Amino acid sequence: MKRISHWIDGKLVEGTSGRSGVIWQPATGVQQASVDFASVEEVGHAIAVAKAAFPAWRATNLSRRAEVMFRMRELVDANRKEIAALLSAEHGKVLGDALGEVARGLENIEYACGIPNLMKGGFSEQASGGVDVYSIRQPLGVVAGITPFNFPAMVPMWMFANALACGNTFVLKPSEKDPSASMFIAELLKAAGLPDGCFNVVNGDKVAVDTILNHPDIQAISFVGSTPIAKYIYETGTRNGKRVQALGGAKNHMLVLPDADLDMAADAAVSAAYGSAGERCMAISVVLAMDSVADAFIAKVQDRIPGILVGPASEGGNEMGPLITGEHRDKVAGYIAGAEADGAMLVVDGRVGAPADGFFLMPSLIDHARPGMKCYDDEIFGPVLLVTRIKSYDEGLQLINDNQYGNGTAIFTRDGGVARQFQFDVQVGMVGINVPIPVPVSYYSFGGWKASLFGDQHMYGPDGINFFTRSKVVTSRWPDPRTSSVDLGFPQNR
Repeated sequence: MKRISHWIDGKLVEGTSGRSGVIWQPATGVQQASVDFASVEEVGHAIAVAKAAFPAWRATNLSRRAEVMFRMRELVDANRKEIAALLSAEHGKVLGDALGEVARGLENIEYACGIPNLMKGGFSEQASGGVDVYSIRQPLGVVAGITPFNFPAMVPMWMFANALACGNTFVLKPSEKDPSASMFIAELLKAAGLPDGCFNVVNGDKVAVDTILNHPDIQAISFVGSTPIAKYIYETGTRNGKRVQALGGAKNHMLVLPDADLDMAADAAVSAAYGSAGERCMAISVVLAMDSVADAFIAKVQDRIPGILVGPASEGGNEMGPLITGEHRDKVAGYIAGAEADGAMLVVDGRVGAPADGFFLMPSLIDHARPGMKCYDDEIFGPVLLVTRIKSYDEGLQLINDNQYGNGTAIFTRDGGVARQFQFDVQVGMVGINVPIPVPVSYYSFGGWKASLFGDQHMYGPDGINFFTRSKVVTSRWPDPRTSSVDLGFPQNR
């Protein structure tokens, strides 16, 4: 059986802790590999290697760092299908989803190729007599990424591309459920010319995470996952003096107004709710439909659900794959059962008709969901779409703003004035106007508000450069020796 270990100092390193985890094949429910779980000492070794590699990489000029990113961009592009195949095998997502993930991750490497421009500082000549002041950005040192199971290629690219381009060295702890993409990325970085030790992968569980959080040589931690873990990562890391950005969960609402194109809105809701089997933090979980159009909208969504082809990625044409594990599948099924028990209406029951093998659920559609129901209040992270009926725009806006999460939201309307007011008023970090999944392009930054983000920097883009660097301001004078004199007063600009 395939065994996945660690990548340290530019090579594969077998685990020695004696602990390991199971990697399932979600489409069949059969174990396909095991993954070594790193010990405290093994994680410490990876950090030590990264620390030793930092001075030389930090001193590497910007053009050379950009050259490595350009080569990495070409290698990822050339190996799209190989990466996508790893994603489909371990996560279960269908090939179209997997290729889309690689494409969106690649955008971040392309952004990092511009690092010579992104690292530019500022300069003020003659700020005082013979004095110039300028600012520069410098890397932090050894930084770490802790990434989730749902996007095992894209989310690491959100982190390491900017971190490495800025001159840091990197330790990645991917999800133990689907780590092969990260291991392959490590090989590609080496082939791109990244010096050994600059990028390391340690596989594991909470032992590895806690070692990263507590290790004095880790300067910053980037995390994506559930809100309870994000809160733990943020509180523990910052308590240890580290810079932390921790992206948490979501309950994304889509507001459908009476003037919306209902066919467009239904297509968008189906795509955003059931794509990647709902296992994404930008999935639309709740549609807030005005009473006057709710019945028509639900009918259009219901009509589209039978057309979604559910099955393993190995069968061409399937549009939705399984969930990541049997345990998670059962948890999502529990929310469907609980919704009906709480008084919601089960329009389409995804527990019915799923493939017998693997960790599958069919799409579910639930009407009359309300705050106070677990299906509404919790992040389900599965192919379940709720509909909440509202009487007015103001009621819908209030429901979104009252929700504990603030990751993404969308409004469907033909009224530009209402859309502009919505983006002004809504308390959410990413907003789509007739766009159901408003994930920013790589030259903006990704992140939510409220319980969806812990920390003050969003992911990738300009915020990513800021997160993985710190600014330094230099005040310099090159005086004429003939004018030099002792002055005990405070420096003056006038």
